[in-house]
Amino acid sequence: MNRFIALLCAAAFLTAAAPQQIAPLDASEIQFSYEKLRTDFYKKTDAQAIVNGARTEIGKQLRLAGIGASLPPIFAAESSARTARAVGHEVDVATRLAHGKISSHMLAYAAIAGMLNSVHDRYTTFLTPKEYADLNQGLDGGSFAGTGIVIEQDDTTKYIDVSNVIPDGPADKAGVQEGDTISAIDGLSTKNMKLQTASSHLRGKAGTPVKLTIVRQGQLVPDPITIVRAQIRELSVYEKMLPGKIGYVELTVFGRDTGAELQQALDRLQKEGALALVLDLRDNGGGYLDSAIAVSSKFIASGPIVSVESRASNVTTYEAEDTAIPPVPLAVLVNNHTASASEITTAAIQDSGVGTVIGTKTYGKGVVQEIVALPDGSAIKITDARYLTPRNRDINLIGITPDISVIENKGAGFRFGDPARDAQLGRAVQFLNDRITHMNGG
Repeated sequence: MNRFIALLCAAAFLTAAAPQQIAPLDASEIQFSYEKLRTDFYKKTDAQAIVNGARTEIGKQLRLAGIGASLPPIFAAESSARTARAVGHEVDVATRLAHGKISSHMLAYAAIAGMLNSVHDRYTTFLTPKEYADLNQGLDGGSFAGTGIVIEQDDTTKYIDVSNVIPDGPADKAGVQEGDTISAIDGLSTKNMKLQTASSHLRGKAGTPVKLTIVRQGQLVPDPITIVRAQIRELSVYEKMLPGKIGYVELTVFGRDTGAELQQALDRLQKEGALALVLDLRDNGGGYLDSAIAVSSKFIASGPIVSVESRASNVTTYEAEDTAIPPVPLAVLVNNHTASASEITTAAIQDSGVGTVIGTKTYGKGVVQEIVALPDGSAIKITDARYLTPRNRDINLIGITPDISVIENKGAGFRFGDPARDAQLGRAVQFLNDRITHMNGG
C-alpha cells in the first residue's frame, strides 16, 4: 500500500501542473499497472504498443457509447510516470468527449484493460471489482445456507439424485446418503425438475427445515427425512468409495484450502480401507500454484513437482512437501478442460511414475499468472512465468497426452462419477482392479 501512496502523491503533483478530470486513484492505478506489465510480464514488452493498446480500448468504449470522435495519439516516454500521465491525459480527453455518457473512472478501467490486452496474452487481463470477487469466490469457495447435498438429475428416471454429501453437514447428520434419489422436496415432486430449481428449494434460511422424500436402492424410505438448513462452505474436494475398495476423489478447483480438504478426504478413504485411488481432474480449470504443489505432494513422496521460469530465465524448482500418503495404485482422470494447476499435478504424477493418466489430452496451459489487487477492488492478472514439468516438458499449447486414451461418452446415459455410465471412470476402475489383482498375486 505504501507504493500506492507514493503514486498518489505523484499523481497529485501532476494534477497541480495541468487540471485533470481523472481521479488521483485512477491515475495511480494506471501508472502501477503500466509499470507492473513492463517489469513482470514473462516476455519483453514494447512501451509504445502498451499505450497504443490503452488508446484502442478507450476508443472502443467511446464507439460503444455512440461517440465517433477520434482520440489523439499517445506517445510513450522514457519515464513510466510521464507515460502514465500521457495515458491519463487520454482518459481526460475521452471523458470530455463522452459528455457524461461514460465516467472518467470507467475510461480509466478501459485504459488499464487496453494496456494489458496489448501483449496479446489471453491470461493477462484486467478484472473489475465484481470479476475479481467472483474469481476469489470460485477459487476459495463461498458460503450459503443449505443442506450440504450435491445433486444431479438422473437421465433415465428424471428425478434428482444425491451425487455427494458434504461430511458432517446437515444432510449427512440427518442420514441422507450418496446415491439416494430425492423424489420430492417438501412434498413437491422432483421428476423433470431443473437442477437450479431443486437447488433453490434445498437452500434457504439457516435454521429452517426442509423435508426430503428419499428412495434408497429402489425402496421408498418410509418417512421423509427432515433436514435443518445450516451455513455451508463450498468444498473443492469430494470423495466416495467405489466398489472394490477403490477410493474416488474429485477436485473441482485448486483453491486456498484444497490441499487440506484433500488430506481429510484421503484420511477418510484410508480409514475405510481404500486399496487404490482415482483422482478426477476433469473439467478442473486450475487455481493456485501452491495448491497444485500441495495436492501433488500427497502422492509424490520426494523430488521435483514443477519448475517455474521467469522472464529473466530464473528457474525456481518446487519439491514435494513430504506429506505423501502410503503408495497405492493411482489413476488420474483428465480431459480437454483439465488446465493450469490441474496440469501441473497431472504432469508431476505422470513424470514421477506414481500414477497412470487416463482420458483425453489436457488443455495445454503452461504459464503462470500473478494477480495483484488494486485499491478500489479491481485487479490485474499478468502472466509472469512459464512452468516446466519434472522431466523438463513445456506443455503450453500442447497439453498432456494420457497414458491410456479414453474418449468421453457424454450424452444420453452418461452419469459423471458412475463407473457403469462414465466411460473414463469405468476404464480407470478396470485398470485399478487389474493392478489390485496383480499385486495380490492373481
